[in-house]
Amino acid sequence: MSDTIEKIKCLIIGSGPAGYTAAIYAARANMNPVLYQGMQPGGQLTTTNEVENFPGYVDGVTGPEMMIQLQAQAQRFGADIRDGWATKVDFSDGIHKVWINDTIELHCQTVIISTGASAKYLGLESEQHYLKMGGGVSACAVCDGFFYRNQEVVIVGAGDSACEEAHYLSKLCSKVTMLVRSDKFRASKIMEERVRKTENISILMNHDTVEILGDGQVVTGVKAKNKTTGDIFDIPATGFFAAIGHKPNTDIFANYLTLDETGYIVNIPGTSKTNVAGVFVAGDAADHVYRQAITAAGTGCMAALDAERYLATLE
Repeated sequence: MSDTIEKIKCLIIGSGPAGYTAAIYAARANMNPVLYQGMQPGGQLTTTNEVENFPGYVDGVTGPEMMIQLQAQAQRFGADIRDGWATKVDFSDGIHKVWINDTIELHCQTVIISTGASAKYLGLESEQHYLKMGGGVSACAVCDGFFYRNQEVVIVGAGDSACEEAHYLSKLCSKVTMLVRSDKFRASKIMEERVRKTENISILMNHDTVEILGDGQVVTGVKAKNKTTGDIFDIPATGFFAAIGHKPNTDIFANYLTLDETGYIVNIPGTSKTNVAGVFVAGDAADHVYRQAITAAGTGCMAALDAERYLATLE
């Protein structure tokens, strides 16, 4: 228990397009929003060099630059943007309690959760190097596939999402090599058949990714291992896509909110409402289908409007 308790009308947990958009709308509605940015201020887009599919940016924009602009826009209307992350919550009664960094206790009338989801990567040192360099490693084909037009790429994964992304890349790239780590797909039969019937997708079953190859700046290939024969060989490629899933950042809410089997927060269809009155969700913490900046921003708007209407019922 902290020595002092701060009372907040609208708390936004997490930043990114969802959190900042919620802050813009909440601030303009005089809800005095307080936003804690989380462990990755700006969210996943801060690891994206180029964003070319967000409406209004004719010449594209870098992910970090977009987040700086969204934050500034929210602050322009009076949103209180703070460093720190939520470490514990208690939604057991009408007062929504949230602890920041285990020390600051907040009592909130409304809470908007925009904690996002983290892409899973293989964890290879070379993979993380080129991910940070922005030179050829990605976890989103829809976001970044455009940059690999008429080039050869490698994608690792075995589920429906991996098949969808491989098929998407096949429309842009000259060749897509799909590395499946086991001897069978986890995807539905229809998705498996779709990639198998696509001429420029080469599927290598029972193969591991050993290393991402490159010149230090950009990716030039992938070193793979045939787990059956033990053979190790190089695959020429300018891009490497990890499609092995995402983990929603929702663990601290599990005792109070309804989550699906993979941890995404379940919202009431057509709204941002959760099973707890006064608690709302926006962005990738609830979205396992689209995971785009523009859809996250849209749900951030929805969450702020839903929170505003909820507050009106308390007056």
